Amino acid sequence: QVQLVESGGGLVQAGDSLRLSCAVSGGTFYTTCVGWFRQAPGKEREFVAASSWHAGNPVYADSVKGRCTISRDNDKNTVFLQMNSLQPEDTGVYYCAAGPYHIRATILADYDFWGQGTQVTVSS
Repeated sequence: QVQLVESGGGLVQAGDSLRLSCAVSGGTFYTTCVGWFRQAPGKEREFVAASSWHAGNPVYADSVKGRCTISRDNDKNTVFLQMNSLQPEDTGVYYCAAGPYHIRATILADYDFWGQGTQVTVSS
């Protein structure tokens, strides 16, 4: 069983930055695919970014490419999502998720385990 705990969300102004953390326990972290998704009020959960040892380079949604960076600390079993130049449309609950290294990293349904989420609110 894999557990994920997100932290780092908050209320910020447009243009600010946030760094989200996802602490992963259980499983074999080194070969696990960890992704970030977000869900805005009234909208479906959508892919943001993912990191997988198997996939090599991280992958990003077009909406965050150039503004977000996902990174992993394999010693601490933690995945980070650095978000810069935040905009009101980035508001939502951010979830991290984990699945086997070979999954389709951008596909929500491929992930087996989910955290409880952390709220990010960007004011204009």
